[in-house]
Amino acid sequence: MADSLCRLCHPPAKASSQTVKERGKWGSKKEFILSAAGAIIGLGNVWRFPYLCYKNGGGAFFIPYILYLAVCGIPLFILETALGQYTSQGGIICWRKICPLFEGMGYASQIIIFYGCISYVVILAWAFFYLFSSFSGELPWATCNNTWNTDNCLVLNNYNATVNRTVPVNASTSVSEFWQRRVLNISTGIEDLGNIQWELSLCLLLAWIICYFCVWKGVRSTGKASYVTATFPFIMLAVLFVRGMTLPGAFHGIKYYLYPNPARLADPQVWMDAGTQIFYSYALCLGCLTTLGSYNKYHNNCYRDSFYLCLLNSGTSFISGFAIFSVLGYMSQKQGVDISLVAESGPGLVFIVYPQAVTLLPWPQVWSVCFFIMIILLGIDGQFIGLESLMTSLSDVYPSQIRKGYRRESLLMLICALGFGFGLFLVSEGGAYILQIFDHYVCSGPTLLLMAIFQSVVIGWIYGADRFCDNIKDMIGYRPLTMIKYSWLYGTPLVCSGTLVFLLLRYTPLRFNNSYIYPWWAYGIGWFLAMSSLVMIPVTMVWKLAKVKGTLWQRLQRSSQPAADLPGMTKQMESIHASDHICDGGHDGIVY
Repeated sequence: MADSLCRLCHPPAKASSQTVKERGKWGSKKEFILSAAGAIIGLGNVWRFPYLCYKNGGGAFFIPYILYLAVCGIPLFILETALGQYTSQGGIICWRKICPLFEGMGYASQIIIFYGCISYVVILAWAFFYLFSSFSGELPWATCNNTWNTDNCLVLNNYNATVNRTVPVNASTSVSEFWQRRVLNISTGIEDLGNIQWELSLCLLLAWIICYFCVWKGVRSTGKASYVTATFPFIMLAVLFVRGMTLPGAFHGIKYYLYPNPARLADPQVWMDAGTQIFYSYALCLGCLTTLGSYNKYHNNCYRDSFYLCLLNSGTSFISGFAIFSVLGYMSQKQGVDISLVAESGPGLVFIVYPQAVTLLPWPQVWSVCFFIMIILLGIDGQFIGLESLMTSLSDVYPSQIRKGYRRESLLMLICALGFGFGLFLVSEGGAYILQIFDHYVCSGPTLLLMAIFQSVVIGWIYGADRFCDNIKDMIGYRPLTMIKYSWLYGTPLVCSGTLVFLLLRYTPLRFNNSYIYPWWAYGIGWFLAMSSLVMIPVTMVWKLAKVKGTLWQRLQRSSQPAADLPGMTKQMESIHASDHICDGGHDGIVY
């Protein structure tokens, strides 16, 4: 009777709601490689690197690019990937285990990722809009017979068709009017947000829904989605490369892309562009690589994988330059203008120049669809890998609360809903102004450079570069190159510090299209977004020091000790105890 009453008062809970789900691992090594490739190979490879190469001395630009890659890019890539694999934790807990005093770096990186997801997905919404517009009998940006066109609209089909025409004084092309007046419908300034554009908002919703279902089952769904999102862009890039290289005038464009101009190396800005491109295209200091590495098996050769992935990333950037500049060379020959008048970077290349180029090709709808599918897939995997990093980091901090039942899926839906809600401001008529603030202040050079300096100092000097090399040896069987260790110790922090100082000295207030000056409060919002992530580092340091007893020096030492449950840490602690026992004349204990 008593047993029956006890069972009534304490009914057995459902296993699905009480059992904490396992963290999981990649289904295969391919899933890690493809997911990491999808995270680092994105729009920056297509719309930024080729233009920087052309602008900064052609082939000569590879000299600073390779130097930055060797001193900063590859060492940091190895550091983050190996850190995740060694600790088997995401972007927050990995720093708590390595050096609790700097756990705030994990929180800072996840805030940057969340901000980045809000802004980056808007570019996908634009690409979806162009993709859907491509399924028409005539591309809408190829004519001036639309409701959004002005009297000054000009169709640039080819040079011969327009050479004998009287060009209006303030002429604007049909492609730029489609971008400015149809897609953005841009207002006069950030003060005038205007209305939310319902078509863009639906495209934004579609992008978020796709990202949600790519991540909702964790590493299982993320790994499977990467088979499509990471491979198909290469197929599209190969198609565009072959088509571009067979166009008349293609080699004229390639000449502008690669012709070396060593005199440009005397300009410090060329070196700064090379450094920022490495951080921009390698997804460094965001915690994404740490998250992806954390799902590897402990003895996976992450060191070798990192070299292959870095080679793949830079190689893709190089090849994409041929695909882009071959088409720009054809475009400049067809219109009879210098290539400098058609070469652009960023959204201008993707949404103005290339759409203009496809109007000059046979079957323009086909090439437009191929191009924008490539752009969407290049962007979508970087977006959902960022979401996966965010979810993994939160799940590692609160495993018993999130890894039960459908709580993870519910939390992911909440994050996606919040991202979509904030994103609606960015698809309003004044949204382009807000997007540029996000891009300039949140995911910019200074923020990532500071994170890189902190990471290299923590691993190189506080945790210990030799100790971390030993950890990598324990995983893969051999130590990294000596150059990698000295990069963590000296190269990366010094180069990043010099680059940061140069950027701060050359700082100029942000302008939209080099003409619109933002109001003072808009700059305040930008600095708030930038500091809201970085401030987590000192705040967490103060919190950690306040929780520990002792003098300030003792608190610093104890807050910098790695976790005792890390692989191989027991042997290290035993050797430390043994050395302290000898130094103290036989007294046990670590001296703080």
